[in-house]
Amino acid sequence: MTLNLDPNHTIVNFNKNTTLHDWCVVNDVVMGGKSTSEVMLNKNGNAVFKGKVSLENNGGFSLLRHRFYKLDISNFKTIKIRLKGDGKKYQFRIKPSRFNQYSYVQYIQTAEDWETIKIDLTDFTPIFRGRQLEMPNFNELTIEEISFLIGNKLQEKFKLIIESVVLE
Repeated sequence: MTLNLDPNHTIVNFNKNTTLHDWCVVNDVVMGGKSTSEVMLNKNGNAVFKGKVSLENNGGFSLLRHRFYKLDISNFKTIKIRLKGDGKKYQFRIKPSRFNQYSYVQYIQTAEDWETIKIDLTDFTPIFRGRQLEMPNFNELTIEEISFLIGNKLQEKFKLIIESVVLE
């Protein structure tokens, strides 16, 4: 099933009534690592993705993933993310199909204040397991998954507060 969208479609706008059942945390424990993380709503209704990245056992990442019905994005050019970071670098990832092994990735450097980050869809590059693929940048007509990943090859605590993700 593919959903058609109106202008300025909101993929997610967190609030106190938001359920997180479509959001999934994936840590490097799937590969033997020891990173830990969780997602919850804060008192303002924003999603809080926080945890600790560990480099033990060749680990080093935590990911927050959201899958949804395939969205027709043929009329959209950018993704706008409203968030408050911790000064660390994250990857924002999109997939045209949840079954793709690779993701299209754009790196975002967060600030410790609320900010709105706009990314042109064509700026997303294809990456698989940390390596850029020899494929064109994102030029798909659908999105079925978004995710946030921290994996800076550092042992570090992190906290990312997310308000919304909108297509424009």
